[in-house]
Amino acid sequence: MAYDLESFDEPFYDTASMRYEIDVTVPVAPEEAWAEFTRQNTLDWCRALTSVDFTSELPHHVGTTRSVVLAPGFIKMDEEFFIWDEDPATSTYRHGFRGVRVNIPGLRKFGEYTEVSPAEHGTRLVWKFAMELAGVGLPPVLSAPISNAAFGTVRTDTIKHFATF
Repeated sequence: MAYDLESFDEPFYDTASMRYEIDVTVPVAPEEAWAEFTRQNTLDWCRALTSVDFTSELPHHVGTTRSVVLAPGFIKMDEEFFIWDEDPATSTYRHGFRGVRVNIPGLRKFGEYTEVSPAEHGTRLVWKFAMELAGVGLPPVLSAPISNAAFGTVRTDTIKHFATF
């Protein structure tokens, strides 16, 4: 059974009740980082994910869709990108999606925003996660450590992945 998620706009990434942000410099060119975030089977370096598959044809743009399975494989989500900007002249790239459907109840909104841009030594990667639970959720004093631990593995895995280039 699928549960529809609510739509939102870009400000949600900074105003959601539950947020996590990764802001790091990785030792690769912005074009290489962007290619890793936009290829089929992207994020295969993240232990928190089982699979990430683009379900739209190339080239990707606003309206592109993706299907994601979180580890160990019980949670599945369909996503749609509503932000997709590529500026090769400035080596600045960004995209953002919102979850459209998920196979478990309890989530009202979920989205991610990714931006890569030049840094002094490589690429600045800004990766935002935003969500809102449906119904009663854990108080922030309990939910924050849980989400920080989960998203912390994504941060660690991403830094390790780009260090191997």
